[in-house]
Amino acid sequence: MFSALNPELVHGVVLILAALLILQQVRFYLARHSAKKREELFQIITENADDMIALVDMKRKRHYNSPSYKRILGYSPSELAETTSFEQIHSDDRLKVLDAAREARETGVGRRLQYRMRHKNGTWRILESTASPIKSRTGEVEKLVIVNRDITDRKLAEERLEHNSFHDALTGLPNHRWFVERLQHSFSHAQRDAKYKYAVLFLDVDGFKVLNDVMGREVVDQVLVAVAQRLSECLADKDTTFRPEEGLAIGETVLARSGADDFPVLLQDIRDPSNAMQVAQRLQSAIAGPFTVNDQEVRVSASIGIALSNGRSGNPEDLLRDAEAAMRRAKTHGRGRCEIADPSVHSRAVQRLALENDLRNAIVRSEFGVHYQSIVQLKTRRIVGFEALLRWNRNGKVISAGEFIEVAEETGLIVPIGLRLLQEASQQLKSWQSRFPATDPLQMTVKVSARQFTHDGFVDELAATVRENGLDPCSVQLEMTEGVTMLDLKLTANVLWRVKRLGVRVVVEHFGTGRMPIDCLRRFPFDGLKLDRSLVSTMLSDPASKDIVRLIMHVARELNLIVIAEGVENPAQSMHLAELGCEFGQGFLYSKAVEARIAQQMLQGRS
Repeated sequence: MFSALNPELVHGVVLILAALLILQQVRFYLARHSAKKREELFQIITENADDMIALVDMKRKRHYNSPSYKRILGYSPSELAETTSFEQIHSDDRLKVLDAAREARETGVGRRLQYRMRHKNGTWRILESTASPIKSRTGEVEKLVIVNRDITDRKLAEERLEHNSFHDALTGLPNHRWFVERLQHSFSHAQRDAKYKYAVLFLDVDGFKVLNDVMGREVVDQVLVAVAQRLSECLADKDTTFRPEEGLAIGETVLARSGADDFPVLLQDIRDPSNAMQVAQRLQSAIAGPFTVNDQEVRVSASIGIALSNGRSGNPEDLLRDAEAAMRRAKTHGRGRCEIADPSVHSRAVQRLALENDLRNAIVRSEFGVHYQSIVQLKTRRIVGFEALLRWNRNGKVISAGEFIEVAEETGLIVPIGLRLLQEASQQLKSWQSRFPATDPLQMTVKVSARQFTHDGFVDELAATVRENGLDPCSVQLEMTEGVTMLDLKLTANVLWRVKRLGVRVVVEHFGTGRMPIDCLRRFPFDGLKLDRSLVSTMLSDPASKDIVRLIMHVARELNLIVIAEGVENPAQSMHLAELGCEFGQGFLYSKAVEARIAQQMLQGRS
């Protein structure tokens, strides 16, 4: 059969087959040679590139890291091989790197991102990275080629540029531009929240031009740097900006340098104009001490203008101009002065500061005393106890707590003052109980303020006072307003139950006019209620007041609480209260608040 074939045809077929075989071998050779060339080219590029190039799989295992990792991050290939690709990435940046890897895997397109990677020496470098996916034959992404560029120096340069645009080159403080931006934030906040108050202080170094002329620019610059440092330290000190016992509770403070010798200060979230004046005075004190520059002693002072947010300013810089104008007015009165832009506010702030200073001195000088107002049984008018009321002998004039208690409360001075009131009233109670023994021991009621109630050592001090005076705890009665009890329900419950365990009684003052839900009377361990004087004074003429008193009496009976009516001024009120079931009363009908010796005379007739 084969012999019948045409020899020339057979020869042609063989040649074709041979040619195809040779072509296949050539293609194989060329493909292998091309792959080798590509590998050589890849190796040349990666090993000489400034960028770090890595090949990782979807499990974050490293398959390749270019030599640049050693030069830029300090890690050898063997060190990198021992860790996953995430171990050197900053923990705060790992999530966004994961998101970028997931996006590249799902979309096939890598995006550029920046993240931090730890150098072998422990520092952090900032990298700019792009991930390119490598797909399998089935089209699935199986690896990522990651190209990282170290941009740390560039980012630092950008940050320096940004910092320099908002900061003073000499002192490093924020500059005028940055200060005005922060002031704008406070201005906008005040527009949204009427309760938010802030202040601008404008501090100017006195005699700066003369100082510059006499000592020269170089020395003066050093003085300004030292002034800026002392001002910064003063404002950073929590004793300066957060001192509850002195009424200072300032939010964030911002200090800047806006001119050669001008240092504006932003005080945020202040409580009272006097807070701003207190901070101003402390800033003045901070720079009053001598500076030593080039073995020379230099002393400076500063005048300060203060402007308070009032909602009337058209823009934030109006407040800054008002503060500067107040500073110039302060300079007209001499060196080292401070003035508030609004003269009437300035006068009130000065008076308040004087009151605060007098209160502190009064504690040291023991100028506080106690007066006592009797509490009687309505039906018999028999004295069953007294309320201890604080009095202050200020410069020879005895004034009631109503004239200073708000300032004492806001400054925190009420804590030591209140403790002294409790101690003196307890000593007096023990003396009277010993002198006038009775089946029902005489009671003593002492008011407790919000600041006292939330003071950490309050219950311990109360327990120590009762114990040291040898009192039966149930003869001591604390009186607090509804507002105090509603400040923090969890804290109130905790403190009240601790007081209850001591055996001391607790009465809610001004009941019937506040915001305490009736349910709180069940939840908290109160012993009694004190009817507000406004209800007592109007119940005979106002049906609504009478109904409220009747309802309170009903609730008290249901909860087994005593009721004391305050502000009883005439027999008709006393009689009507007794008819409604009120057992005790207090007011001018029986006695005003008197000194201890007069109260003792009243007890002489107690049967």
